[in-house]
Amino acid sequence: MAPNKTHFLQIGSGDVGRVWGYRKRRAGGTTTPTSSREAKRKKKKKKRRRRTRGAPGWTACMTQRKGEKPTISIQEHMAIDVCPGPIQPIKQISDYFPRYPRGLPPAAPHQVGPVGALCSALSTSSAAASATAAAESDRPNEDKPDRACAGASASLQATKRDEEPDVEGYDSDDSTTLGTLEFSLLYDQENNALHCTINKAKGLKPMDHNGLSDPYVKLHLLPGASKANKLRTKTLHNTLNPVWSETLTYYGITDEDMVRKTLRISVCDEDKFRHNEFIGETRIPLKKLKPNQIKNFNNCLEKQLPVNKTEDKSLEERGRIMISLKYNTQKSCLVVGIIRCAHLAAMDANGFSDPYVKTYLKPDENKKSKHKTAVKKKTLNPEFNEEFCYDIKYADLTKKTLEVTVWDYDIGKSNDFIGGVSLGINANGERLKHWFDCLKNKDKKIERWHTLTNELPGSLND
Repeated sequence: MAPNKTHFLQIGSGDVGRVWGYRKRRAGGTTTPTSSREAKRKKKKKKRRRRTRGAPGWTACMTQRKGEKPTISIQEHMAIDVCPGPIQPIKQISDYFPRYPRGLPPAAPHQVGPVGALCSALSTSSAAASATAAAESDRPNEDKPDRACAGASASLQATKRDEEPDVEGYDSDDSTTLGTLEFSLLYDQENNALHCTINKAKGLKPMDHNGLSDPYVKLHLLPGASKANKLRTKTLHNTLNPVWSETLTYYGITDEDMVRKTLRISVCDEDKFRHNEFIGETRIPLKKLKPNQIKNFNNCLEKQLPVNKTEDKSLEERGRIMISLKYNTQKSCLVVGIIRCAHLAAMDANGFSDPYVKTYLKPDENKKSKHKTAVKKKTLNPEFNEEFCYDIKYADLTKKTLEVTVWDYDIGKSNDFIGGVSLGINANGERLKHWFDCLKNKDKKIERWHTLTNELPGSLND
């Protein structure tokens, strides 16, 4: 009893639980004292082993007591069949917004395959064709275009393209739907104006990550496209079916322009933090229009067409100018009127110009033919309404050339040349016609619009 008593003194007489645990272990041959918490933990493990002894994999889990967590060994876990089966393709956004060819309704739910959908849409012409299409649609494992509808192979290919668009790449190729644009054009011959009304667009190609776009429309006149003859609508945000109902007007359009010019209408997506993206375009030769008659269009947008790089850059348009000519027989002088300009090129950083006009009657031996208008501040469509007189005999007009130039006024540096035009016997087109009309009709004011080009007349350097 002496060793027991010694241990009682070492451990402490107040800790009965520890003494009992120690004495129990010593009776079993264990000399290491353990706490009551470890004893309880080992006791629970023994009970758990008795409960699960002899039970196969899932039996141990099914016979567990309420509130206890199931215990599954790593061997049992690896033996469980967790194969998800065949991997299904992830749905694209185009699956939720299907596109259909214009004029065809969406396919009925009971029809399977694009052939059945196409046949049901085209079978309204005859009852026999409808019965044949219904028979084909009831066979899900058969795809026989030769039995579907005669002459519908091209439409079938278009249907397949619309049902499965390439959303990620979405290159502007023939297999991509870019959308349609509705607009109307009117040429006002009396006022020399071309009115372009942009109505709406449908089914535009999504350009943003949210599957939508921020579209706007811009116009150019070809050839000679530049910032001077660009017009654009407002931007509509987060839509693929925008409605603008906006009219853009080109002033100074002559009959010559209507013969040789082409109107380019482009639809673009506006981005705040990067360059705007091109969606599609359509081009209308102005010679298709009849004067004073509205013509409506509903065109499919096409990918960007290449611009003719061989075009002479010296013919770049810089705006339009309206000039009036009149020979006064009483005063024996030529009256030149500078009425207005339109769509001038922007020469300043603020997107505008400070234009004024200079006129010369060449050849000018005494160098006294120079006249200059007032400066109009911060505008691209100035109105001058100023006239200048040149004392000259009527017979000498056939030897003269009138040169008109438009400049941008700058303070502290040289003025910028915007554009110019020459009228006389050495001119051609509308410029020559305007000069001859002045000679034929004395004492009558003849007004004409003329195109300004970036070619500086060489005679100005004399």
